[in-house]
Amino acid sequence: MINLETPRKFRAFVNQAHQVAAEMLRPNSRRYDLAEHEYPVELDMLAAMVDGLGASGTSSGAGAAGVRRTAAGEGVVNGSNLSSVLSIMEMCWGDVGLLLSMPRQGLGNSAIASVASDEQLRRFDGVWAGMAITEPGCGSDSANIQTTARRDGEDYIIDGEKIFVTAGGRCDAVVVWATLDKSLGRAAIKSFVVPKDTPGMTVERLDHKLGIRASDTATLRFGNCRVPAANLLGSPEIDADKGFAGVMQTFDNTRPLVASMAVGCARASLELTRELLADAGVEIDYDRSVHLQPAAAATYLQLEADWEAAYLLTLQAAWMADNAQPNSLQASMAKAKAGRTANDITLRCIELTSTLGYSEHELLEKWARDSKILDIFEGTQQIQQLIVARRLLGKTSAELK
Repeated sequence: MINLETPRKFRAFVNQAHQVAAEMLRPNSRRYDLAEHEYPVELDMLAAMVDGLGASGTSSGAGAAGVRRTAAGEGVVNGSNLSSVLSIMEMCWGDVGLLLSMPRQGLGNSAIASVASDEQLRRFDGVWAGMAITEPGCGSDSANIQTTARRDGEDYIIDGEKIFVTAGGRCDAVVVWATLDKSLGRAAIKSFVVPKDTPGMTVERLDHKLGIRASDTATLRFGNCRVPAANLLGSPEIDADKGFAGVMQTFDNTRPLVASMAVGCARASLELTRELLADAGVEIDYDRSVHLQPAAAATYLQLEADWEAAYLLTLQAAWMADNAQPNSLQASMAKAKAGRTANDITLRCIELTSTLGYSEHELLEKWARDSKILDIFEGTQQIQQLIVARRLLGKTSAELK
């Protein structure tokens, strides 16, 4: 049976994450939002601390190492997936962009942790990895990837262009999705770990963005980029029956992490909004019916209920991964609910707080800007709804597009 209370063994760790968010991330939030593309040097110390906790077994980090599945054992497991989403919630209560900028905690690290062999895990230990999926002509439809990987002896030669690569300018390596044979469709999609110093790989530009400005987002180009065959994650065989399910498995584990980012950001907005409403004389009374309270209080209660649903869905998806239960449906439900809820909450909080929320006097306007990406990357809102529909109706991707 699932228990959605914070496990006792994680409480001290979650409290530590909250203290870091309150004392390091939140105070630097506005600074690095205004200084886009400036590297947050404070994160080096934080990343070293997280690495130390991970090495000692105290924690699984902020998410990068917390996505590897294990076989189901006896009893209920509260493992690394659950601890990761709980810590990420706290960190994103501090700042989403700074969390995404933490060395060795990138989405590429999550991909490596999910599908790499034991030998690859050892070889790429300590590497900060971004993940390159999106292309100029390929966004939500990952199966339509045009970047190619051609076998040449003991290497693969990668050619193509990737856009919107989180931490693409700062990371040590990038997990690149490429096709071995365009004619075979999604079955030929594989992922490769490409170190940044590999000849033929270039950072074309860093993008200016609406939100998460502390995190760099890059465009990468690959031209005759030679990568060792040993850097291919998973099996090099093309299985037409399995498709690219092995590569897509990464999303079942990383989507709850993105959902937890949204939950943390939304909670920050709710807490500050409640304080500002109280200062204005509007108190939230949980013992009175909604229709008997001021309109602002009634709206706040509705937003808080939506937040609670997103929070519980996120914990459920992570808990299922820890207990080796298929969670593709729940991961997409959590991502869809949390992404949309964070957008709604952060914008409505600005409405409730009026000029204070809209100005840079408070962080509410920044959180609204940051929250938008959480409904887009790792699969847009529309894609998540499509995946949920397929799972509920028992349809394949070919049957329901």
